[in-house]
Amino acid sequence: MLQVNVELKERRYPIIIGEGILAQVASYSPLKAGDKVMIVSNPTVAFHYLETVTRTLTELGCQVDSVLIPDGEEHKNLDSLNLIFTALLEKNHNRDSTLIALGGGVIGDVAGYAAASYQRGIRFIQIPTTLLAQVDSSVGGKTAVNHPLGKNMIGAFYQPISVIVDTNTLATLPKREVSAGLAEVIKYGAIFDIAFFEWLEKHIDDLVSLKQDELEYCIQRCCQLKADVVARDETEKGDRALLNLGHTFGHAIEARMGYGVWLHGEAVAVGMLEATALSHILGDLNVEDVARLEKLLARANLPTISPDGMEPEEYLPYMWRDKKVLNGQLRLILLKSLGQAYVSAKATEQQVLESIEHFTQR
Repeated sequence: MLQVNVELKERRYPIIIGEGILAQVASYSPLKAGDKVMIVSNPTVAFHYLETVTRTLTELGCQVDSVLIPDGEEHKNLDSLNLIFTALLEKNHNRDSTLIALGGGVIGDVAGYAAASYQRGIRFIQIPTTLLAQVDSSVGGKTAVNHPLGKNMIGAFYQPISVIVDTNTLATLPKREVSAGLAEVIKYGAIFDIAFFEWLEKHIDDLVSLKQDELEYCIQRCCQLKADVVARDETEKGDRALLNLGHTFGHAIEARMGYGVWLHGEAVAVGMLEATALSHILGDLNVEDVARLEKLLARANLPTISPDGMEPEEYLPYMWRDKKVLNGQLRLILLKSLGQAYVSAKATEQQVLESIEHFTQR
């Protein structure tokens, strides 16, 4: 069992990583006998893991309830949030209760926002069951729901009290979801850690095939990189914004295509390439590095071309609604080189369109 700590002073919390740890009582610290718990999941994940988590928490002496919300990014909305609130109220949960998010990024984001809002804040634990959630969305306290006009526009920064990463959950994950998670893995190397990027170039096939030793190292490294950033910049006023490489482009794809048509990691993969193309146009990144990133994403079975039928101009309305737009300036995460990201507001709309055009089907 591995552990990474997110250092936020009195709100410090552990990320526990291991094989088969959902069935181990020790994984659920700081819960204790007598605690009331509400597990939030969806039918797909609940089929595989709800019984195990419920049984283990019952062994610990917790009183356990559960609520299921529909599966899919299209259900990351206020309706699902209200389902959770209703279940909490019907089961008489109060400020001493703990919410557990059992699922992927959608479950983690919606349940986390519910925890932040219910009775002005109750404790919650993340149990991410997708690779994308394990390496990224479960760590750092970003919680939100989507709006038809923009992704993650309604939410809060709200930290969990622990994160439990059981690598066995990836065995039931569709291959497409594994690849989507690898987009966020590759992102970490591209923005922060060239040595990790080079490790990924050597081991990406092992990760695609879910080899345990490589998976555990990969998850631990990504979580450590994110934990370090969150400790420095919890509410994204500084370098935490760098974690959004490709996301402004990618969120436009998700919103334009309809949430769930393209997986988040798929959209981010193309978005990263469009961001690197823009970095090259601005003179900050050589064409060889753009090609290296494109090759690695392709080896992870990720798309490298914008959705068929989505024109470059269709990105712009969504990009201008992005949370990183400040004082009328479109702020984007770009690369000076692989492993060195920065925030820029110097690109013109025409340059943005040119970068998208480079990865558009014709």
